[in-house]
Amino acid sequence: MIYFFVYLLLEVLISVQISSAIGGLATFFEIIASALVGIAILVNFRKTLFENMTAVSYNCIDLEQFQRLNLFTFFGAILLIVPGFLTDILGILMQFSVFTSMLVNRYNVKSGNCNTNYNNQNNLKKDSDVIDVEIISDNATIK
Repeated sequence: MIYFFVYLLLEVLISVQISSAIGGLATFFEIIASALVGIAILVNFRKTLFENMTAVSYNCIDLEQFQRLNLFTFFGAILLIVPGFLTDILGILMQFSVFTSMLVNRYNVKSGNCNTNYNNQNNLKKDSDVIDVEIISDNATIK
């Protein structure tokens, strides 16, 4: 309960400071814009979730990274929708931490640590051990 009051105090102090600096109309537009950004992130969350599931299936990321990436994205979007400057700052920071993690994961894909062509490489390895021959039988009839 004490954490909620600390959050509420910080939210009011930060909101008053920023609102007095930028004005009431700009504060209103910031609240609307951050809510729209949060809604857009939630709308695109299915695509992000699918990309992260694909990365897990190819062993690009482990399950802990998968959970962290999706939780940060989801909670960051919710914080952007909630009005207030502190929540917007926290929501944006959560989105950037996900963004940097995704950049690291995409770098791992390019560096060869992620095996995206797993089935094709297995088939090539199996086929490289096979010698293609033709058997010609001397018997004209098969018993």
